[in-house]
Amino acid sequence: QAHLVESGGGLVQAGGSLRLSCKAPRMITSTFNSAIMGWYRQAPGKQRELIASITGGRVTQYAESVKGRFTISGDSSRKTVALQMSSLNPEDTAVYYCNRVNGELPWGQGTQVTVQG
Repeated sequence: QAHLVESGGGLVQAGGSLRLSCKAPRMITSTFNSAIMGWYRQAPGKQRELIASITGGRVTQYAESVKGRFTISGDSSRKTVALQMSSLNPEDTAVYYCNRVNGELPWGQGTQVTVQG
C-alpha cells in the first residue's frame, strides 16, 4: 500500500478550477494530526516546489504564486489533504504531489494538472 495517493488532476481551461485530493492510508491518525502536510508541484524542467502546507488541520501557508487562488484543507478522520485550485493559469501546469513537510515520506505518483490558455 502506498504511503501517499494523489488524485483529482486533469485538463482544464485557463480560469477554471480543480480539486486535488491526497490520501495517507498508512499514516496513523495521531501522526497525521501532528504532521505538517504539504502540496508540492513540479513543472516540466523545474524543481519540485512546496506551494501550500497545513499544520494541525488549521494553520496554512502558501507560496506567493498561489496565494489567494489555492486553498489547502485537511480531514484527519479520513487522513486526507485537499487542494482547491481556482483561477488556474497555464503556469500552474505541473505534476502535483503531497507529502509530509516535517519528515518526508516516499513520494506518490502525483497527479497531472494541465491548464490550457
